[in-house]
Amino acid sequence: MPYVSESRASVGPDLWIRHITLLLTGQAFSLLGSNIVQYALWWWIVLQEKSGWSMLLATLFGVLPQGIVSIFGGSMADRYNRKMLIMLPDLIIAAVTVFLSVSFSMGWANLAILFIVLFIRSAGGGVQTPAIQAFIPDIAPTGKLLRINSIYGVINSVNLIAAPAIAAVLINIVPLWSILLIDVTTAIIGVGFVACIRPTHKKPSPSASSAASATANNYGARQSKGPIMLLAAGARRSFADLKAGFTYAMSHSMLKGVILGDALTCFMSVAPMNLTLLLMTREYSDISLKLGFINLTTASDKLAANELGWSIGMLLGGALMSSLGAKLLSNSRTQMKVAAYSVAIVGLSIVGLGLAPNLLTYLLIDLVSGISFATCVGPMRTIMQSESDETMVGRIFGLDTTITTFAMPLGMLIFAPLADIIPISWVFVAGGLLTLPGAWYMLSIAKKNNSSH
Repeated sequence: MPYVSESRASVGPDLWIRHITLLLTGQAFSLLGSNIVQYALWWWIVLQEKSGWSMLLATLFGVLPQGIVSIFGGSMADRYNRKMLIMLPDLIIAAVTVFLSVSFSMGWANLAILFIVLFIRSAGGGVQTPAIQAFIPDIAPTGKLLRINSIYGVINSVNLIAAPAIAAVLINIVPLWSILLIDVTTAIIGVGFVACIRPTHKKPSPSASSAASATANNYGARQSKGPIMLLAAGARRSFADLKAGFTYAMSHSMLKGVILGDALTCFMSVAPMNLTLLLMTREYSDISLKLGFINLTTASDKLAANELGWSIGMLLGGALMSSLGAKLLSNSRTQMKVAAYSVAIVGLSIVGLGLAPNLLTYLLIDLVSGISFATCVGPMRTIMQSESDETMVGRIFGLDTTITTFAMPLGMLIFAPLADIIPISWVFVAGGLLTLPGAWYMLSIAKKNNSSH
């Protein structure tokens, strides 16, 4: 039977604040440790191997498993205890990170071991991410979801600013094996906070809107005792759940609009955004920026400013949505409109990055791009949580995570080679303009839903 929370509206006025505070605090610690270690591992690979192929493999092992496992992670979030699905991946990742730390300290670590650990860490995210997003509406009122998602986005943005800075300092003063133990420590702290959450639940019951999910459950009754048949039945059930989630999402205009709009944005805009370092290197390597309070002269200064500008924009956008947005965007239609306009600004900002006449203008547009990314992510997550049936929300987030995870590398396969054939600024102009149809599509769905009400 699917996992069902007691009620999205039945959480007490003080209890939900305590629960959300515990969850977000735990995730803040867990994300910080994970990001510090992720940066340290990638930089170690760059410094040791100095190979594009090694970085490509590190990216594949560190990103793609999450997209694949999310196919099953969304189903698991609807079937099993979401709180446990948040904690167990952290504990497993901590265990393999301890193993990697020991291997570095003993001197027998190598790329193969590192890639295996990156694979396990990424796979753990494929289980944990849908579980977290599905767990939030279990412990908080629907009317507070946008604010909570925006605060979660702020936490992510702060991590994007703090983690690389901390990793850069640590990697120069302490051995890598000791940096890895930071993630172990923060994972244990994060699990401890989540373990303190004590939500109450109904007895599991199937949802009336999830007939396909009930059909998937019938596979369990026909399972054989043999491990191969058990695995096969589990795979069939997971793909049946994925099909049920896809069918459910595509039959719901708001959910379909968010998922397809998110996928197109990741495909057309996020892929070029991963080429900003290349754009900075090619276009601004010989250009310095001196404003008195800031002097960007070296290549590393400009690359750091590029990352920092976007991260600060994400932080500002998340803060805006958690304060003003949470008060003004009271329903899914207005949230969809804001998400659509934000996606349009994302596309236009990508065009602006390619056409920027100077470094200062580039960095200002980079800031705007970060703000617009944050103001579309919060409403999108909130729509998926509030518009989904409780027994389907895990599958919806699993589907979205899978599609968007694969959209980015697929976009890179197209845009990255083009950057070596045509001027890189053209790549940004093309990617930004091709994002705009997604914004139009989302806006048209919001208007249709508005007229139908």
